[in-house]
Order: sequence, then structure tokens, then C-alpha cells
Amino acid sequence: MIRKKLIAGNWKMNKTSADAVQLASEIVLAIGKVTDVDIVVCPPFTALESTGKALDGSTIKLGAQNMHPEVNGAFTGEVSAPMLRSFFTTHVILGHSERRQYLGETDEFINKKVLTALKNQLRPILCVGETLAERESGATLKVVQTQLEAGLEGVSKDLATSVVIAYEPVWAIGTGKVATTEQAQEVHAFIRTLLAKAFGEQIALKLRILYGGSMKPANAPELLSQKDIDGGLIGGASLEARSFVDLVKAAVAAK
Repeated sequence: MIRKKLIAGNWKMNKTSADAVQLASEIVLAIGKVTDVDIVVCPPFTALESTGKALDGSTIKLGAQNMHPEVNGAFTGEVSAPMLRSFFTTHVILGHSERRQYLGETDEFINKKVLTALKNQLRPILCVGETLAERESGATLKVVQTQLEAGLEGVSKDLATSVVIAYEPVWAIGTGKVATTEQAQEVHAFIRTLLAKAFGEQIALKLRILYGGSMKPANAPELLSQKDIDGGLIGGASLEARSFVDLVKAAVAAK
């Protein structure tokens, strides 16, 4: 089973609407016709519309960084799945470690978002991963299993292949530290076995699992060559066109 690689850029709380258009335009100019690899950029909510227009006519897809599980209502400051869909958003990052850590998001709350995203034809990028303390105490696989199984609770086999999993060791996000290739592959392979238990071997082989911990052009080729690493959820390296383009090219070369 050859899974098409996916490179997703998480711009986090960076880029005004104008800045986002400039970055998106540079990326489109360089790799806007690439079809060998799926490419997604995830700007902040305030730049979704302008970025979407900049991506129009390219093969690059638009993603959001979060959403609320309810489709409307009295949830001040929140954004719903139908709102994202109105901008032709195709993907949404859910359960990012920063939201778990700083905003207290629970597995149950994240699961509600996953189910809502799927109902609204959005592809969730479900993030799972351990902290440094959990890694050092030997709890990595237990933490990942708990987050993954809870996050996918109630997802049907029919919709499972619309989900993307991102393994992000929290201690390697924005720190410059990277899990060794062996560490990353071990967890990705473990995730694949859990997906096989949940949805069956055939579906598990179709699901993409991204690595999300300080992937850069320098380490991407080795990471992307691993059997169960199907791409990257890119933070810092997605904020500059050249490095993001280089990561996409590394994914094309690794396919």
C-alpha cells in the first residue's frame, strides 16, 4: 500500500491576512502544481478567506487550526465547522498539544470535534503525543494509545480514511529537539497497529500518520523514508516559503 505523502503547514498564531497572502502566493508559485504529494496550509482564522483566495487554482488545500464541536450557538470567540466549510476549508487540526496544554482541552472534547468535522466533510488532523516527563517515565505508548482511542471514539469504518493522525512528541515541538528516526518510526508503527485493531488492517494501511515534531529540510528525508511516516505537520518551518517548499520536495522524493 503506497500512501500519498501529506505535508501540512501549521502557521499557529502568526501572519496577518496580508502576510498570509504573501506567504501563500510564494508557496503557490513554487509548488502550486504538485500532485505527487498532498499539501495543506493552515493559517489563523483571520486569514482563512484571503489565503483561500491566494490558493485558488492551485493543488494546495486550505486547513484550519481548530474548531468548536457545535455547529452554531452562544460560544463567543469560537468558529464552527460550517463556517470553515464556507471558506472551502478541507482540513482542520484538532487536539494540538498546545490546546491540550494551555487551554485544557480533554480527549472527550477533542473527540466531539473529530465527529463534528467528519459530519461536515472536513478531514480532521488528530494530534497525539507525549510530554518529556511522560517519555522519560516510559509512558509514551500508553499516552498515545489513550489519546488516539479516545479521539477516535465513535468514528465509523466508512469515515475512518478521512482522518489523518499526527504524532507530535510535545518535547520536540518548537524546541529544536527531534525524536530520533527510530523513536518516531516506533510510535508511528504502534499507532498503525492500534488503527488496525479499531478499523481493520486494510483501513489502517490507508490512513496517513504524520510526524509533528520539529521536522525541517535537514531531517525530513530520513524521517519520510520510514515505513509508517506519511508526511509532516510542520510548525516553524512552514512560516517561510523556502523551507516549506523544501519539505514538500523532500516528500516528493521519498514517495
